[in-house]
Amino acid sequence: MIKKLVFIFALLTSVFTVYTATFGQFTPVIQRGIFISLILVLTFLLYPTSKKNKWLRIIDIVAIIGVISSAIYLYLYYPTIESRIGYINYADTIFGLIFVVILLEACRRVTGWALTIIALVFLAYGLFGFLVPGFFGHEGYQFSRLMTTMFLTTEGIFGSALGAAATFVAMFIIFGTFLEKGGAGQVFIDLAMAIGGRRRGGPAKVAIFASALMGSVNGSPVANVTTTGVFTIPLMKKVGYKKEVAGAVEAVASTGGSILPPVMGAGAFIMAEMAGLPYSAIVTAAAIPALLYYLSLYFVVDFEAAKNNLKGLSKEETPSLEETLKKGILLLLPLFILVIFLVFVKVSVTRAALYSILAVIIVSFFTKDKKIGFKNLIDILVTSAKSMIVVSVACGTAGIVVGIITLSGLGLKLSGLLLAIGEDSLFLTLLLTMVGAVIIGMGLPPTPAYIVFSVLATPALVQLGVPLLAAHLFVFYFSCFAPITPPVALAAFTAAGIADSKPFKTGWISFIFALPAFIIPFMFIYGPELMFEGKWFGIIFATLTASIGVIAFGAAVTGWFRKDLKIYERILFLIGGGTLIIPGLYTDIIGVVLLGVSLLSINLRKSSVSQIEIK
Repeated sequence: MIKKLVFIFALLTSVFTVYTATFGQFTPVIQRGIFISLILVLTFLLYPTSKKNKWLRIIDIVAIIGVISSAIYLYLYYPTIESRIGYINYADTIFGLIFVVILLEACRRVTGWALTIIALVFLAYGLFGFLVPGFFGHEGYQFSRLMTTMFLTTEGIFGSALGAAATFVAMFIIFGTFLEKGGAGQVFIDLAMAIGGRRRGGPAKVAIFASALMGSVNGSPVANVTTTGVFTIPLMKKVGYKKEVAGAVEAVASTGGSILPPVMGAGAFIMAEMAGLPYSAIVTAAAIPALLYYLSLYFVVDFEAAKNNLKGLSKEETPSLEETLKKGILLLLPLFILVIFLVFVKVSVTRAALYSILAVIIVSFFTKDKKIGFKNLIDILVTSAKSMIVVSVACGTAGIVVGIITLSGLGLKLSGLLLAIGEDSLFLTLLLTMVGAVIIGMGLPPTPAYIVFSVLATPALVQLGVPLLAAHLFVFYFSCFAPITPPVALAAFTAAGIADSKPFKTGWISFIFALPAFIIPFMFIYGPELMFEGKWFGIIFATLTASIGVIAFGAAVTGWFRKDLKIYERILFLIGGGTLIIPGLYTDIIGVVLLGVSLLSINLRKSSVSQIEIK
């Protein structure tokens, strides 16, 4: 019975998503309300109160009835509610309370206590703000006002975050499932194997390519680790990488997918909705920083392989690039179609996803054993709906937090406090924002972490002269990097489980390997050329010097460049790389000089060794 209900509601969720993407005939509150209601029913079917005690399923049944009743009330009476705006009746409050309580319980089940507690604290702040002394106090809001704001407006649960989850994100989850079921996931891995598998430390380079491609589509560092890591981590260990290093490489590679265009794990679409910016502007600005992120990681694993004399895979163990392209080029075509429609044709995001899904279906008829028939289509839609649960519930709950922040004016107050602590210093404010985003991201998935913290931090950054897009990207990047930042590095801990390594050690190595990533957001704040702003010469020069900088950083981290580095040479590489990463003529000159000194030292040591050997 439960399986049948899961099948029905999962299919309804995906069909409703595709229908609204195609026709879009509902008002925002109704469309988002129906979507999250279907998701909540699925949540209580798939995440029961107890798997052992069947009697406790009564709680789940009551919750499902509450969700459906609230959704029916919202659908039937919303036109009336709109006409009597400002006049609240008991039914509005009761159904609002039911919906909020059920959403918070669903959030607890699928994401844990962190976001649930945050939402409860903010609700309490909205109710009892008059008890808060000083600067952060407010007059407080009636219970009925809070419940109806959360349930009947786009300033609460049904805000822009859930709007994005119910449209852009949901469609891209469906698209990602179509790609995977159509065989593109295996093509990503085979392509990565063919390109990098036979090079030194080949499996680590395979992990970078495969995890970047997969991570950009699915948007979850932890899910990405569990998908590609089960394949790449054993291969890395096989060629000689230490187990902690193997886990760290996979964790860092998987995390980077969230900042990699064109999909950015749906982050670009959420940001477009939150900031009111064009999608094309966001992915264009994110391109060079993502390139630098993966360039840095590539050279880290390359230098690590050279240092330990690690070979690649044999010819027999790697697929042919030519054969892989022959078999997989059609399966990659939907991704190209997606980019064309988004960047050049400039249709809506949901339309682009819809056309790309149709492309996957058409392409499947021209590939062996991957034809998507009616049965496969139903299975894909059901699987996709299940994958929507976490992000949708998290975005709905984040809407409660954002709603209270907006209603109480807390966002402006916190922005003022951030400016006061930073003493109007841009660098100090950026530093505080970085710490805040990472801390929030340790307890939340990247998307809700960005949603919650961007409302608090971006106004302060904008007030200090940071462009709106750069401010949002800055917060988004650090929200995404939390899964590889100790002490709660969830992506690294997941990779450690696959690698059979120590979790904290794996997390620490992940953090060290990703150090350039923590500098890159500061780079594009101070050097907008790295966001494709300015003249072409400046953009090319800034990208070139930053690329040399992240490579030097890789050498400092691994302690190898052409040979093992002495301590002072590592320090020179570290400082030189850091100054090259920072935009500016003087910093570039200092970086070049320091790297020149370190290279001269390496050459002199090589020469002296050669002379000794001759003697």
